[in-house]
Amino acid sequence: MPRLILFNKPYDMLSQFTDRGTDSPRATLSDCIAVPGVYPAGRLDRDSEGLLLLTDDGRLQSRIADPKYKLPKTYLVQVEGDIGDDALAALRQGVALKDGLTRPAEADRIADPGLWPRTPPIRVRKSVPDSWIRLTIREGRNRQVRRMTAAINHPTLRLVRWRIGDWTVDGIAPGEWREQRIEI
Repeated sequence: MPRLILFNKPYDMLSQFTDRGTDSPRATLSDCIAVPGVYPAGRLDRDSEGLLLLTDDGRLQSRIADPKYKLPKTYLVQVEGDIGDDALAALRQGVALKDGLTRPAEADRIADPGLWPRTPPIRVRKSVPDSWIRLTIREGRNRQVRRMTAAINHPTLRLVRWRIGDWTVDGIAPGEWREQRIEI
């Protein structure tokens, strides 16, 4: 059976095991995961947090990461401004980005989800409110969620991947992981 690791990637960590070619090394997966033979199934930007799946099975890795399988990925996104129905409707229809129109997303405004504190905290401007949305996409373009929220004039302040398919980060603290055995 393939191994599957559900990891809650902290902010400012690279989603790779090494940091080659830099004078000031950054945090990597090897700082938290000492399991030989597993590799990330997809990526999560250094400035994003949340669920990162790792596996030792190439077919499973492809099934998780390859956009042709359209595995839903759900994000909890704190955005700048008081997001309204028109902005949410735009996300649901698909947003025009430089590399083309996104697929329609599921987008809902949510209450503050009460997540773990982020270090460092997001920048707060007293004169500009913020909002939380739950956004589910079925593709994986580079920095897609951030580009989508910027395109509707609500830049992302905090981005947490909460779910990939049926797997969730719920109950896993930042920097922690749990293994799950699965059958393909």
